Order: sequence, then C-alpha cells, then structure tokens
Amino acid sequence: MDTLPAKIPGLVWAYRFSPEEGKAVRLPNSAMQADLTAEGGFYWLHLNLADARVPALLDTIDGLNDDAKAALTTRDTHAAITVDEQMLYGTLVDCQREFDQETADLGWLHFAISDRFIITTRLQPLRSVERARALVEKNPGKFERPVDLFETLVIEFQRTLIAIVMEMTEELNVIEDYVYDNTPRDERRRLAPVRRTVVRLHRHLRTVLAHMRRAAASHDDEMPFGFEDVAGRLTSRLETVDHDIYALQDRARLLHEEIDSKLSSETNRHLYILSIMTAFLLPPTLVTGFFGMNTANLPFAQGSGGTEYAVGLIIASIVLAWWLLKRVDIL
Repeated sequence: MDTLPAKIPGLVWAYRFSPEEGKAVRLPNSAMQADLTAEGGFYWLHLNLADARVPALLDTIDGLNDDAKAALTTRDTHAAITVDEQMLYGTLVDCQREFDQETADLGWLHFAISDRFIITTRLQPLRSVERARALVEKNPGKFERPVDLFETLVIEFQRTLIAIVMEMTEELNVIEDYVYDNTPRDERRRLAPVRRTVVRLHRHLRTVLAHMRRAAASHDDEMPFGFEDVAGRLTSRLETVDHDIYALQDRARLLHEEIDSKLSSETNRHLYILSIMTAFLLPPTLVTGFFGMNTANLPFAQGSGGTEYAVGLIIASIVLAWWLLKRVDIL
C-alpha cells in the first residue's frame, strides 16, 4: 500500500489505461498530473471532495467544460446525467461504505466522461466505486473505453441494490413472522427504517432511470462513442432491480397496514371490555350513591339488616344489567 503523500490534490486513486500495455496501471501517490496522459489511452481519476484544492485541480484538466466541472464539485443530493459535446457528466446515487462495514446510507458519486478520461469525485467512501476498483485490479485488461468503466460502476451499483434488497427482504420476513403470530406485537418501530430505506432507494433509482433514458435519446453527435448501447443495457438492469424494490415497498406498506389493523383490533377489544365493565358497575354505583345521600327517611336506616338488603340490591342490579346486555346482543 502506497503511504506517501499524494502529489495530486484530493487523490484517492488514479489508473492509466494504456493501449500499448493493454491493461490498467495504478499510479502511485507520487505521480504527477502529467503522468495520467503520459502514454496515451485514457485514465480514471478518483478524487475526494473533502480536499478544498479539488476545484482548482479540475480547472487545469484539459477537456472539462464549465458544466462538467460544476457537476464534479456540486453538493446536490439528486441524480443527474447530462450528454453534451461528446461528454457525459452528472451525479449517481450510491451507498456509503464504512471502514469496518457496508451501510445502506446513501452517498453521491459525481462523474465526467469523455473519450480520454473518466473522472469521479465523492465526499464519503462508496460501496460500488470500491467494487469497481477491485474489478480493475482483478481484470486490468478488461476496459477498453471510459464508457466501459462507467458501465461497470452502474452495474456494481445495481449489485449493491440487490444486496440491500436481500437484506431488507430478510428483515421483512422476521417482522412478518411476528406480525402474523398469535401474540400481537407492535413492530412499527422496527419496520420504519426498512420502509424509509426502500422508499429513498426507489425514488432515486426512478430518477436515475429517467435521466438514463433521456441521455440515451440524445443526438448521436453529442453522446460519447458506445454510450447508446451501454445505456440500453444499464436501463434494462436497473429496471429489473427497480421492480424488486417496488415489490419490497409494497410489501412493507401492507405489513404496516396489517400492524395498524391488529393494533386497532386490540384497542377495540380493550374498549369493549372496559365498556362491559362500566355497564356492570353503573347500576351498583347508583345503588351505593342512593344509600350514601345525606337525607332523612332513607330505607333501612332504622333497625338491623340494612347492609344485607343493600348488597342484595347491588347484586340484583348487576344481574339486571347482564340480562339487558344479553337481551340486546351486546354480550
């Protein structure tokens, strides 16, 4: 691992794809900007936007117009794909990667592609980009054009989505077992993060698909060579995983409705029991209230045996209340 300070500002890694060698060569941290184009071919430059010197570096790269530079340094959190002057640039959604684990938190990959380079920037480490880099290391002679590397980035993003869908499916399976168990449980707190993740992924994926179709419909003179075929394949892949995410979203919504229905039924049952108890206790309350009044000439006030008569009236009132509720089919 190269631990020397990087000469290129914000450098995460850089690869030079030389037509003579027929494979990708990773440049060391000591490489200068001129080394990117030293032997022809194209290069992949991946930068960290946390370095404030990155915008100044982009100003020195030949072939980048102002819109492409803005796309590489933007902090917007929405997907965008633009085709202009045989360049492709914009922002793709991805999932963040921690040092010790992979997460489902969304991150943003900014890119610019021409026939001579592919430049990517990000603020947080991303899962799909790291996997694409591993593929470059494993198959250094696989990539002949920058657009091939772009296709790999999107394919790895699709695979990341598939992995997330599988994780969310397993989580929904566990929640579903609890929801349809005989003992009711409130799983809304556990279901909420799943629904939030699925909804966000579906929203951003639909945006990527719309921009991909729009870019593929651009004029042939505007788009990079080979992008039309790549866009068709990527659209088909993303539509497949989008269908799975939509099905997962629909399943999570139905589970939420089932949880609400069960909780409502449980609440209604408790209210029913409370109403029955109120109906049983109301007549005895009237009896005890009557004998508790501070007035003269109350029944059983003189002599012995008054308590027994009062208890008898209470029991009789409970029986009468039970008979009335039974008569009107409440019990």
